[in-house]
Amino acid sequence: MSCGTLSLEINYLQRTGFLDASKVLYTKPGRHEIPRELEKQLVKQIGNARKYAEKVIVVYGGKFCYINADDPYRTIDRIIEEQGQGISRIKASHCVDMLASIEERERISEGKDVYWLTPGWLKYRRYVFQDWDKGLANENFPKHTGGALLLDGIGFWDEYEQNYPEEILDFSDWMGIPLNPCRVTLDRLKGLLVDLIKD
Repeated sequence: MSCGTLSLEINYLQRTGFLDASKVLYTKPGRHEIPRELEKQLVKQIGNARKYAEKVIVVYGGKFCYINADDPYRTIDRIIEEQGQGISRIKASHCVDMLASIEERERISEGKDVYWLTPGWLKYRRYVFQDWDKGLANENFPKHTGGALLLDGIGFWDEYEQNYPEEILDFSDWMGIPLNPCRVTLDRLKGLLVDLIKD
C-alpha cells in the first residue's frame, strides 16, 4: 500500500511488469498535512491489504510523511508496528527520497537550494497543499532560490505540459518560483522495493 502521491510511479511499475503485487491500495495524497487523517487511512488500508496478502509493503517515508506535533514519539513506524507482523516500510525519508537519494539530489542541484517535487505533487497539489493560501506559499517557496524541480521517472512532464500547460504555469506562479522537470530513472524506487522483498 502506498501514499496516493506516488500512485503514478507505482502504477507505472505495475503496467511495465516490474511490480507483481496481489493488490495495490492507496491513501489519499497529501495527508502529511493532516496527521490524524493519515493515520486513520494508513491503518484502514493496511487492514484492507491483509485481506489479499500475508505480507504488506508500505510505500511511505519515515521522516517527513507523518509528523505528529501532539505526540512526537508517535512515528509512522510505530503505527505500522501496531498493525502486527509481516508489514515492512520502504527505507526512505519521503517520496522524493524514493526517486533520488540525497546524494543524487545534491549532484542534480549543483549546490542550489531546490524545492523537490514528484509528479504526484503537481497532479494532486490541491490535496498536497490543502488549506495553503498564497501567504503560506510566499513563506515557504521563494527561499528556494534554485526553483522547483519535479523528479520525473515516468515521462509525466511531457504529456502534462502538452495537455495542461496552464496548470503548470498556475502552480509555478502560486509558488513564486520556476518549476522545471528533472529526468530520473525509477532505479532507486525499484531497488528499495527489491530490498524489502529480500528481507
